[in-house]
This record gives sequence, structure tokens and C-alpha cells, in this order.
Amino acid sequence: MSRIRSQSEEILVDDDSDSSLELRNEHVLVTGGAGYIGSHTVLRLLQQGYKVSVIDNLTNSSQESLRRVAAVASSTVYFYHGDLRDFAFLDRVFSSQSFWGVIHFAALKSAPESVAKPLDYYDVNVGGTLSLLQAMVKHGVSRLVFSSTAAVYGTPRSGIDVIPETHETHPANPYGRTKLATEYMIRDVVEAYPNFGAVLLRYFNPVGAHESGIIGEDPKGKPGNLMPFVLQVAAATRGHLDVTGTDWPTHDGSGVRDFIHVVDLADGHIAALEHADKIARCEGSCDIFNMGTGKGTSVLDMIHEMERVTGRSIPWKASQRRPGDVARVVADPTSAQQILNWSARKSLKHMCQDAWRWVQTNPSGYHPADAVKTQKKVRDVRLGLTA
Repeated sequence: MSRIRSQSEEILVDDDSDSSLELRNEHVLVTGGAGYIGSHTVLRLLQQGYKVSVIDNLTNSSQESLRRVAAVASSTVYFYHGDLRDFAFLDRVFSSQSFWGVIHFAALKSAPESVAKPLDYYDVNVGGTLSLLQAMVKHGVSRLVFSSTAAVYGTPRSGIDVIPETHETHPANPYGRTKLATEYMIRDVVEAYPNFGAVLLRYFNPVGAHESGIIGEDPKGKPGNLMPFVLQVAAATRGHLDVTGTDWPTHDGSGVRDFIHVVDLADGHIAALEHADKIARCEGSCDIFNMGTGKGTSVLDMIHEMERVTGRSIPWKASQRRPGDVARVVADPTSAQQILNWSARKSLKHMCQDAWRWVQTNPSGYHPADAVKTQKKVRDVRLGLTA
């Protein structure tokens, strides 16, 4: 019997327990763990034997994701519903558990929205991290992985094909600027407190879903990224896709991005956490890594691949560029490959196949009406079946 514990309830999920899992002593706190990338990372942590607690305010996520994660992993997720900006709440959480490390996802993340609501983004992204760092320092937790973004780079230098971590940082929108400000804050904490190990992950464009179709991306409100729109058109719940900018200086005029499978990205966070432990044991430091494939894919390339995977036409129309967008952003992942021993493994085809499977399995996302189907699916996944 798997469980999700919260301050007010305990949710039970009927499944067969896997007694072969080697449990570890390390207890990891994941902020924003009910979200898209967070839930996939929580699953991978549990599968590797970590004990996991999650803080999430559920603004753009669902606790159903954690219910499913707990069932797939045959494990327990400890859930705290709250806001990182509430230091008193954070203090109680840290006082109630002995955390070994923190993976910090919780943030607002839409570049276009950040242009319209910059103060909200500074309040949540910078203010929330400030409270988290204060709690970590107070309670002696010295391992941190921070979910940053390639948006901190802004427009790449002319002639740059892939972006290394040493590239200048000139973010083009408030979202990127809040992430860069947070990076500087974390660096300052590392400088001030010995044996604090921090890893900043600048990742590019996460897509896809768990191969089982059990968990995936289910944004509330208007999505802030490409893939949900592509999937909506493929599923005939949206008439066409607006391609924002077809006059970029790229091979087909549409923007080029480095799309990375969310499961590869989740594995990157665990590799980064292990690295944070290593550097925390050696007087501490703050290291930065790109998380990407190193391969550029245009918006139109993505549309065509999804058409091949689904066998369906995806109509699109050219529209104006979005504020804060740039033509091409592709990672140089060499440092992560060499130092973290991590690299993205899944292809664009896998990304589209897994994302499409998620939509077909969960036409209403994490809506409770689909939860009954999940029970059999979870049991099948644990036994190695994905059909």
C-alpha cells in the first residue's frame, strides 16, 4: 500500500509493494514536486531509494500526480501544502524532518506572462527562494539543486551554435532575470557559508512524459510552452497552432530550441544532487550545468515529427513573435557529460511518442474522472507492462 501523507490527510493507493528496493537514509525535499518536472524527478528519486517530501502550493499542479508517483514507485511521498514565501510554514516543515538535500523547482515560469506581471515573478521566484535559503541555513541543510533556465542567456552571441555555461547572461524577459537574480543569491550564500554545495541547472525545453503514460504535463490555464499546444491540436481540442514568428534567421523561419525529454532531465537532477553532496564535502562551491541535448529543433520540425508519430495533421498559422523570444537557443551539454556523467538519451521521436501516449491515456489530464483507469495502469507498470 503506497501513501501520500499531508498535514491534513493520508491518501492510500492500492498496489503491490516492491520489497527489492534498496532504501537510502537520505531525505530529499522537493519544492514544486507536484508539477511537471518535479513529479518526474520525485518518481526517479523514489525509484533510487531516496525518502522524499514535497512542498507545493498546487497553483499550477495537481496532487494527483503525486498519488500516481507513489503508486508507480510503491513508496511514500510526504506532502506539505504551502507557499515558500511563508517562512513560518517553511520553518515548521524543516523542524519536522531532517532533510539531507533540497531540489528547488517551485516558480512561475512563463516568459510572456512575466512581461505582463514582472512583480509577481520577482515575488514568487526570488522571494520564495530567499525564504527557502533562510530555512536551509537555519536548519543546517547544505545541499541544493536549483532549477534555473536557459532564459538567463538571452540572445546568443553571433556565430554561436551551442551555448556553453560561460556565455554572457543577458536575459530578455523578467522570467529570465528572476532566475539569474536567484542564481546570484545562491552563489552569495555559498560564499558566506562553508560546506554549502549548490548546483544550478540551466535547462532548455523539457517535453515528453513518463513512458507509462501515468504522469505528464497538465498545465492549468494557458500553457506557457509549445508542446501542450501541439498536443491539443493533434487531439482535436484546438483548431490550429499559432507559430509565434516565422521570420527568424533559422533554416525554416521558426524558432529553434533544444528540446529535452523530461525523464532525462529528472535523471540530470539526481546526478546534480549527488554532485552537490560531493562538493559540500569539499568545503562547498556553486557549479553550473546546462541540461540539454545539444541538438536544435525548430517549431516546425517539432510539428512535423508529431504528425509522423500521431498520423494526424497539425494545422498551423503564422503569428507575431512573442515579447522576450529569441531565434535560437541550443545547449552545449559537455560539462554535464564530463562532470556529472549525465547525458540526454531520448530522441525527438521518443519525446513525441511519450507525450502523445500521456494525452491518449489521460484526455482530461489529472482530472479525478481518469483516476480509476490509473489503478490498473499503475499495477501494470510495476510489473513491467505499459500497454
